[in-house]
Amino acid sequence: MVIFLHERSNIIPVHAESYFIVERNGKFNQILKYQYYDPEEYYYTLIHRPREYYKEIKRLYCVMNEVLKEERVLINGKQVKLNVKLVNIDFAGYVDQPYILYYIKFKGPLRKGVNIFEDFYEETVAEYDYEVYWFFPERTKILEVYVDGDFDLVNSNKLFIWARKGDKISGYEKIIFMLS
Repeated sequence: MVIFLHERSNIIPVHAESYFIVERNGKFNQILKYQYYDPEEYYYTLIHRPREYYKEIKRLYCVMNEVLKEERVLINGKQVKLNVKLVNIDFAGYVDQPYILYYIKFKGPLRKGVNIFEDFYEETVAEYDYEVYWFFPERTKILEVYVDGDFDLVNSNKLFIWARKGDKISGYEKIIFMLS
């Protein structure tokens, strides 16, 4: 899922990427990165104002947690709770190109054999290009993938998904995989 979390209209989202690292014990680790164009360098000014910086980090943390509460993620039919563990603001080489990084964790009941990950969220149109990378444990075989956008499977346990600005996103994803 990719969303826009900033309330300032002059900060423009330009790209997003998400990395999922799945562990055999059912832990899902997600690193979510949003890149922006910030012509007035708002985020850069926060670096020199620690009180305002941490206030913005807290706001972003709260907004993302609220967004995650609206999302419904099922692992083998059981709904799981997504938790933001870290928020950071940094820059992609230039002070007008900030990015916001989120570390999100959740855990579900994985088992040997066939497992199903499902994600339900609001239907939308992609406002910018984004990619999603899934890394499953060794000896995992991805059996079926239902996502919007295009995707590639690599070595049966890695999944790369991408969507481009303007793509219609249905709000439903499903990945069926076998853990050995």
